[in-house]
Amino acid sequence: MEILSARKLKKYYGEGDSLVKALDGVDLSVEQGEFVAVVGSSGSGKSTLLHMLGGLDVPTSGSVCAAGQELSKLSENELAIFRRRKIGFVFQDYNLLPLLNVYENIVLPTQLDGRKPDRAFVEELLKRLGLADRQEALPNCLSGGQQQRVAIARALAAKPAILLADEPTGNLDTRTSQEVLGVLKAASECYSQTIVMITHNPEIAQLAGRIIRIEDGKICE
Repeated sequence: MEILSARKLKKYYGEGDSLVKALDGVDLSVEQGEFVAVVGSSGSGKSTLLHMLGGLDVPTSGSVCAAGQELSKLSENELAIFRRRKIGFVFQDYNLLPLLNVYENIVLPTQLDGRKPDRAFVEELLKRLGLADRQEALPNCLSGGQQQRVAIARALAAKPAILLADEPTGNLDTRTSQEVLGVLKAASECYSQTIVMITHNPEIAQLAGRIIRIEDGKICE
C-alpha cells in the first residue's frame, strides 16, 4: 500500500539567469514498510526532496501525499500537528536539548503533543539501541554515535508512520554507522516503519531495500 508519494514536484529558487531548479518534476511512490535510500551528488536535490516529503518546505508546484493526507491542504498549525504524529525526522546534527537527559529528550515531542509517552515502548527502543543504561545521561556525556541513536529513538518514540533520515550516518565512524543502520532496518521490519534515508555513501545505500538516484533535481531511472 502506498504511504508516501510526490507528483510532478518542483522547487525553484531565484529567477531569470539565477534560477535554480532544486527539484524539477519529481514523481515518487513509497510503499508502507519500505526502506528507501535516496542517493545523488552534492546539490542534486536530495535534502530538498526530503524536506518536501516531510512538509518542512513548500513546493513551487506539484503535490506531496503522506499517510493519506495531501500536505498542501493543511493549514500551518494542522501541518505541525500532522508532522508530530505521523512523521519522524533524523538529522545529522541530532538537535538534542542539552539540559534534558536521554529519556527526557526522547519523550519530549510526544509530551509536546499532549500525549502520554509509552514508557514500555521507549524502554524497548533504548534496549535495542544499546542505551538502556544511559537514560539519565545528558547529551554532552554521550558519544556522537550514542547521540545519533538517541535522535533515532526520539523519532521512533511517537510511533510515526514515516521516518525521514537526512545523512543519519554522515558524522559517524564505520562501526557506529553500521549500528545505526541496523537500528533503522530493525525499525522498518519490527515496527512496520516506512523509512526514506538520504545518503552519499553507496555502501550504506546498499543496506536499504530500494535505491533511488536523483541528479539535477530529477529522479534517474
